[in-house]
Amino acid sequence: MVLGGVVSVQFGGALAAKLIQQLGAAGTVSLRLALAVPILLLIARPSLRNRTKRDLLAVVAFGIVLGLMNLSFYLSLERLPLGVAVTIEFIGPLGLAAAMSRKRRDLFAVAGAALGVVLVNGHELGKVDWLGVGFAGLAGAFWAGYILLSAETGRRFAQLDGLALAMIVSTLITAPIGLITAGSDLLHWHSLAIGLAIAVLSSVLPYSLETLALRRMKPVVFGILMSIEPAVGATAGFLILSQRLAAIQLAGMACVVAASIAITRTSRSEAPDI
Repeated sequence: MVLGGVVSVQFGGALAAKLIQQLGAAGTVSLRLALAVPILLLIARPSLRNRTKRDLLAVVAFGIVLGLMNLSFYLSLERLPLGVAVTIEFIGPLGLAAAMSRKRRDLFAVAGAALGVVLVNGHELGKVDWLGVGFAGLAGAFWAGYILLSAETGRRFAQLDGLALAMIVSTLITAPIGLITAGSDLLHWHSLAIGLAIAVLSSVLPYSLETLALRRMKPVVFGILMSIEPAVGATAGFLILSQRLAAIQLAGMACVVAASIAITRTSRSEAPDI
């Protein structure tokens, strides 16, 4: 389920990068979330009956983090190639895994990942779009929060109920910004068609699969299993967007993936029952 979600979300991200050129980051993410909500509501049919205050707080927090994570990442896609943005964003779950493993040697893996982030931006640092890097890093921080809050929401809500409710919160956060920046372009048939494809590939499928998967594994293991995100992102960027990465950028990506593998070995020794 996790690997299927990885492939789905990265190819959805490649389609989103195309739509961002027309609608902008806020317009694209708001359209994606708005189109995903009715699909999830139809599938899950969630109910708020007999819910505690903590249940509602968990789903609201999950929705806020979900919306901000997507908005930050799409803002980075306006400025960076998909593979580069995903590699930088991945520092979030990687850092979470290292922190939860509580192994001193994993600090070296994190340092290697940090070196990878430097390399993935290319050899001419003067030409780096630091605002794009900042947005990708912010998305990574929200991604770490997403992993924790998704697991918590999955424990409190049956099936996909919590995810569907959280998506409503995410849409309420991003829709006003999208309407202001994209306006009537959101309702063009081409935007709606591409937006629906992105909603399925980047929201409905991966979030559903990840929410179900997190009921069966620990967050630290989940974070590490997604170590192929940068490679899949670079592949999707090449196939759909014709984005070619230089050798030094591929080396940086390899550093991040290698760091993930190193921490995976630690995590398996601590959490064999996934």
